[in-house]
Amino acid sequence: MKAFRAPRTALGHLDAEAAAGLAVAAADIAIVLDEGGAIRDVGFGSDELARDLDLAEGWRGRPWVETVSRDSRGKVEALLGEDPATDAARWRHVNHLAGVGATLPILCAVAPVGTAGRRVVFGRDLRPLSALQRRLVEVQQSMERDYSRLRQAETRYRLLFQMSADPLLILDAESLRVLEANPAAQLLFARGARRLPGRPLPDAFVAEDRPALQSLLASLRAAGRADDLSARLAEGGPEVLVSASTFRQEGALLILVRLGVGPAAGDAAMPESKARLLKVIDGVPDGFVVTDGAARILTANAAFLEMAQATSEEAVRGASLERWLGRQGVEFEVLLATLRNRGSVRLYGSAVRGELGGLTEAEVSAVSVTQAGQPCFGFAIRDIGPRARPAQRPGNGATRSVEQLTELIGRVPLKDLVREATDAIERLCIEAALDLTDDNRASAAELLGLSRQSLYVKLRRYGLGELGADEEGGA
Repeated sequence: MKAFRAPRTALGHLDAEAAAGLAVAAADIAIVLDEGGAIRDVGFGSDELARDLDLAEGWRGRPWVETVSRDSRGKVEALLGEDPATDAARWRHVNHLAGVGATLPILCAVAPVGTAGRRVVFGRDLRPLSALQRRLVEVQQSMERDYSRLRQAETRYRLLFQMSADPLLILDAESLRVLEANPAAQLLFARGARRLPGRPLPDAFVAEDRPALQSLLASLRAAGRADDLSARLAEGGPEVLVSASTFRQEGALLILVRLGVGPAAGDAAMPESKARLLKVIDGVPDGFVVTDGAARILTANAAFLEMAQATSEEAVRGASLERWLGRQGVEFEVLLATLRNRGSVRLYGSAVRGELGGLTEAEVSAVSVTQAGQPCFGFAIRDIGPRARPAQRPGNGATRSVEQLTELIGRVPLKDLVREATDAIERLCIEAALDLTDDNRASAAELLGLSRQSLYVKLRRYGLGELGADEEGGA
């Protein structure tokens, strides 16, 4: 520590008040100690620290070592044992008591004052630095987790790439040279497997098919998509169906090429027009679902998967369409009954419930067909959210259901329509009574003019809530 050269001339004759002001301004907390290490006075340069150390008012007269945590007492004794004439001032991290079980980290240094053995402890609040360090550690841990997930994802995709039964190639989009090839691709190019990486892909095909392949890849680079192409491999290789897509990695544009081999690759089992139709249906923005006679999903396109908030087609295949289509069970039952009786349904107002809680207003058209002697249903589901009628006010939930039932006039027999309407109204009345009575079954039954046993039967019938053991027995 190097002191002022001429303190008397530079600072003049400072009185005690001025010296105290300087000490408080120089640190977040200043503690005046006597020659025995007892606290004579405490001053704060930080209002926040003064509020948090409200116990400091009771520190006066107590040894400084008693106001710190047990693990910091050795540091305090070391600071008090320093000789100010020979030792340079050292800063030590000291935890001060702030309440029951709570401590505050303060960076402390001791400086002598005057000739009476008095010393001043200058303290700096370390909490902002601790919070910054904690956030830094959290960010580092978050980055490590992200890197770990990326490494795991890369490992999974690398494994899929290597284990895929389809020949897969990764090309550089500019030079069209093969960067990587999975084992299935190397087996397909068995004669030139060793020189496949680094080789331009068009060179692996017969000369007459190279211009079409280069045109496909050029269109893919320019527009991001291109139609599939049938081409024959060089050196007497088989005819393959070339499918390609682009992706970016580390700023570079790469092309993933899939080579389909065999009759299934070229859709030889069906006419080209049918294959195009299936491709269009899979890509249309409206949902399309095919189910069996029991309404279990056989296949669904990407638009329906998006409405249902499902991750893949495998996640919905085999499940009942009723799980996602319709606001209430009665809607889907009416739709299915009409489809079985009439063979088709047009513009039926409904909704698609997503796995994550989303609700999409939809318009459904459906048809019933027979395949190999077994009935199956096709559903075209259009998202009409932007042009759907305004939402009803809370408490008017019955309006929408009644309107939907009236739309079925002429589509279903009157007796079925009356039965479904009666069930819907009865269910909505029971729901309203339960809401008004805060789910008090006895009060709801009295409000509806029913016995408790009759209410329990209807609750079980409509699946409204769960019945306790005593209610099950009473019903």
